[in-house]
Amino acid sequence: MSEVDATRVRVLVVDDEAPARQRIMQLLRQDPWVAEILEADNGMTAVDLIQEEKPDLLFLDVRMPQLDGFGVIQALASRPMPHIVFVTGYDTYAVRAFETDAADYLVKPFGDTRFVQAMTRAKERLRNREIAKVGPNVTAALSSRAQTSALWDRLVVKSGGVTRFLMANEIDWIEANDVYVTLHVKGKEFLYRATLREMTTRLDPMLFVRIHRSVIVNIERIKELESIPHSEFEVTLIDGTHLHISRRFRSLLEKRLGQSL
Repeated sequence: MSEVDATRVRVLVVDDEAPARQRIMQLLRQDPWVAEILEADNGMTAVDLIQEEKPDLLFLDVRMPQLDGFGVIQALASRPMPHIVFVTGYDTYAVRAFETDAADYLVKPFGDTRFVQAMTRAKERLRNREIAKVGPNVTAALSSRAQTSALWDRLVVKSGGVTRFLMANEIDWIEANDVYVTLHVKGKEFLYRATLREMTTRLDPMLFVRIHRSVIVNIERIKELESIPHSEFEVTLIDGTHLHISRRFRSLLEKRLGQSL
């Protein structure tokens, strides 16, 4: 029996998108090193499974509703952690910051060869019985990030004598309006005292991207892009809103997506 076969492991795949989970699970089934595959479609279920089943390796999606990948790690920071391969659609500094802590990270869409590379790194760590230090390191990194950049996860909006608390991830898009910005949220508009430049520094750069000198968009609200003349694009949001991506800011969106338009 080979060394790999002698140390077969249990793997947990966590992703809120079923096709993404199935893709990873299909590749895992081809590896004789894998003894059992578990799956979770949300962060809360993942926390429970990690505590109960104690998997050896974790393929963890970064962005998920309610409790995201980093939230999963924070919830388990004081407990033994499996080795982690992050899975994300955004090749940004936030993921790269954890590259030395995690076994590896995969940027969607990834090919079979890249997946094998990630598995090879994970096997090497497990063969050497290295201790997973991802929990404490990520918690410290997130704490440092919060202190230095103070990203907003919610906004206090006053309108008509009513004070509302808007979750940042609920915002569809943001439009410059002199010394204010207009927040577009589920068909409603809210005036907020901040410049567009300030919004770009205080909102999560993995979620919000500037596509025009006067517009920021939540990339999870983008439905489709249509090419128009002069290397520019028109973007259609899920609610049907049409926005313009200027050539100047096109590269920012490409960087967030990790691929060319």
